[in-house]
Amino acid sequence: MSTAVRTHTLADSATMIRRRLKHMLRYPAMTVQLIGMPVVLLLLFVYVFGGTLGNGLAGGGGRETYINYVTPGIILMTTVGAATSTAISVAMDMAEGIVARFRTMAISRSSILTGHVVGSMISIAISVVFVTAVALAIGFRPNANPAEWIAAAGLLTLFVLSLTWLAVALGLVAKNPEGASNAPLLLMLLPFFGSGFVPTESMPTALRWFAEYQPFTPAIETLRGLLMGDAIGDSAYQTIAWSVGITIVGFLWSMKLFSRDPSR
Repeated sequence: MSTAVRTHTLADSATMIRRRLKHMLRYPAMTVQLIGMPVVLLLLFVYVFGGTLGNGLAGGGGRETYINYVTPGIILMTTVGAATSTAISVAMDMAEGIVARFRTMAISRSSILTGHVVGSMISIAISVVFVTAVALAIGFRPNANPAEWIAAAGLLTLFVLSLTWLAVALGLVAKNPEGASNAPLLLMLLPFFGSGFVPTESMPTALRWFAEYQPFTPAIETLRGLLMGDAIGDSAYQTIAWSVGITIVGFLWSMKLFSRDPSR
């Protein structure tokens, strides 16, 4: 790729990223929902269930213990809500003919999807910071050192990248925005069927097996270990493997769908 082509692609990508971010401001209800739902879940589980669930954790401790346990899972759930927003945004562009119009213009085609991916990752980063701030305000007390915070941020970035590319593919394959809003439903349920809210050891055997071998559990365990200074075992390697695998599948699937006949 020549320098001129790279410059053109980067410029077009920057334009599409700005467009995606402006959509966030134009449709604030979706942004508020993206941030508000994890906060509501955090408050619900901490103040309604936290006393009982916290006493059931190793060492007990009630609500004060439970908020440290549940916050990493809530942070990961924030990324799932953003996946739904991304799928809807992509589906809206396809349904409204915006992508068809872009295809007729002298712009880099890859920049269209890049704008969605990078713009979504920026919105997710804002949401994660806000949710983490609320958790800190109500008693979340991580003891991570700077290196562990950086590692946690890197882990989240990689995991978010994988979910975002998968969401782009789901948005492209959906027939309309309504279908796109339902497509990531399984992703939204996975944190509940993992170690986000209760230890997997407390689950029935079949459910425990599923919880331990789905992608969210190692991601939650790694994030929890990094933030709270606990051992993470091989969960970091599992998270990286899941993230890289999902990113590759999502990217290739998105490229295939985006390159097909626009008339579908």
